[in-house]
Amino acid sequence: MLSTIGIPGLIIILVIILLIFGPSKLPKLGRSIGESMKNFKESTKGVLDDDDVKKEEKL
Repeated sequence: MLSTIGIPGLIIILVIILLIFGPSKLPKLGRSIGESMKNFKESTKGVLDDDDVKKEEKL
C-alpha cells in the first residue's frame, strides 16, 4: 500500500499534517509518537520473552 504513494504523495501528506497541527505542535507530536512506539516495543518484548521461557520449561 505504501509503495503506491510515492515521494510526492508523502510530501503532500507531510504538508497537510503541518497545516493541521502547526509548527509548534510537531515536536511534541513526534516525541509522543516515539515514546508510544518505545513503550509498545518494550511491552511486546516482554510478552515474547515470556513465551520463550514457557517453551523452555515444557522441554
